Amino acid sequence: MAQPQQRPAKGVVRFYNFLPEGDSFLDEVLTGLARQQKTLPPKYFYDARGCELFERICTLPEYYPTRTELAIMREHAGAMATFLGPDCQLIEFGSGSSTKTRILIERLQPPLYLPIDIAGEAIREAAAGLARAFPWLNINGVCADYTRPLTLPEFAGVPIRRKAVYFPGSTIGNFTPHESVEFLKRARRMVGPGGALLIGVDLKKDKRLLDAAYDDAAGVTAAFNLNLLARINRELGGDFQLRRFRHKAFYDEAKGRIEMHLESLASQFAHVGGERFRFRAGETIHTEISCKYGIEEFQAVAQRAGFAPEQTWIDAAKRFSVHGMIAK
Repeated sequence: MAQPQQRPAKGVVRFYNFLPEGDSFLDEVLTGLARQQKTLPPKYFYDARGCELFERICTLPEYYPTRTELAIMREHAGAMATFLGPDCQLIEFGSGSSTKTRILIERLQPPLYLPIDIAGEAIREAAAGLARAFPWLNINGVCADYTRPLTLPEFAGVPIRRKAVYFPGSTIGNFTPHESVEFLKRARRMVGPGGALLIGVDLKKDKRLLDAAYDDAAGVTAAFNLNLLARINRELGGDFQLRRFRHKAFYDEAKGRIEMHLESLASQFAHVGGERFRFRAGETIHTEISCKYGIEEFQAVAQRAGFAPEQTWIDAAKRFSVHGMIAK
């Protein structure tokens, strides 16, 4: 008599909150606005409204990165899973909605998935969706700022042959090349020697294509950028008048990066946390960069962080790349 097929055990889902207590948001806003070139950290884009707007950005006709990377994942997920190997603990930085991750998990079948994101509600929703799609999957969801040093929670009783960091979406471009080296050094320490890195990297291309991708005709990216001021008003009691600022984004060919700013349309003042900040007409708040790379250019950055390039997957139009690397 044939033996009944044994079903895999139901996975365990856990959540951890490693965000610091206190007013780090307020502290970073006050520090950034006090600088000569005013700045705001892009990690604070992603409150509930910001996450919703970013999901809309990813579907815009001008915004090629998401659909291009998704196409690469769909075509090469099997090869990526082979590269990462069996019994792989998958650690994802900035997991968001985990759309691309589903494709990888389906082929990789990792015993443990560890998503890390600063948006707590988003990570819970994404983890719940993955748990429904893959009932056998163990998930350690971590709400944390992955740009800072982080000790991961342990998960006993699961065989792990290799740790791998998955960092899709070209988010590595939000760091300068020097910052990318330091960030990837922390990722290398996280996975250990022989660990893996699977990372999405946007490639250098025509300025017109890049400018349009970050300043769409429908104004969704503008709303996403301005929502940062709206969040300061909501959460920190700020009094920014959003109609007196405009979204400004452009590709700086010399620096090889997109810059996003909020430009003051008039001479004005704004108040946050008991502090008053003056804005001249035309003065900007720098909110984000998105560095673009050549293939060898990015590989050189990763090598300085201790990763050896092994495989690279690129779309036919050479707009986007996914790199598979091994920690030395």
